[in-house]
Amino acid sequence: MKNFIALALLTLFLVSCSTVPITGRKRINLVSDAQVLPTSFAQYDAFLKENNISRDVKQSSEIQNVGMKISKAVDKFMRANDMVSEANSYRWEFNLIEDETVNAWCMPGGKVVFYTGILPICANTDGIAAVMGHEVAHAFAKHGQERMTSSYAQQLGGVAVAIGTANKDPKSSELWNLAYGVGSTLGMLAYSRTHETEADKLGMVFMIMAGYQPQEAVNVWIRMSERAGSSSQPEFLSTHPSNQTRIKNLKAFMPEAIQLAKKYSAE
Repeated sequence: MKNFIALALLTLFLVSCSTVPITGRKRINLVSDAQVLPTSFAQYDAFLKENNISRDVKQSSEIQNVGMKISKAVDKFMRANDMVSEANSYRWEFNLIEDETVNAWCMPGGKVVFYTGILPICANTDGIAAVMGHEVAHAFAKHGQERMTSSYAQQLGGVAVAIGTANKDPKSSELWNLAYGVGSTLGMLAYSRTHETEADKLGMVFMIMAGYQPQEAVNVWIRMSERAGSSSQPEFLSTHPSNQTRIKNLKAFMPEAIQLAKKYSAE
């Protein structure tokens, strides 16, 4: 049984391994667009019905205008790089929700929500573009599908540990399962941080392609850091990189992002 699970995991890895465009990171994704997008679109519609869409016409229009510019840049990239079927699968939509939560998100397939609570952190149109680029990048890189895949693998790993320790004494078995539980949880957190860092980089490229200033991506995280103060938890226990790490990484990546944006805008 252990050999079967190992073989199954290896087979899944070989069959489902692909590369994230632009960053070149290798990923494993077992979840197809056909499987996830109908549910994503339905959940988004349900969310909008259950929450208060902002009646501020000016703010809502700004969110939609920035979203459309960035999504057009992403669409242009996909169509120029043999990703036509993927480009056709997106159903871009951008809504502002009246809520003080400091957050924004994008579901698979291009369904974006901004909360009014994040607008002071954005501060200006370029700041909105920085957050928008980051959220759109999650959908572009299929991070949601990848997280679903990693969840499947984590469950299989737990089964393997349970089988492998079945004949050991109870104390030994308990220690092995505890070690797996802690290790896999921290592994998933690190995996999420990888996604966040990748979305930061892709988002910066996309916002530049759409005509926005990349420095504002750094400024957004400076403002986020000032808001958080000393309340943030240790990075290794967080699903997101620390604000200071993001500021440092974005500053370092900016020259490359500008060159990549020029390259892909010219295609």
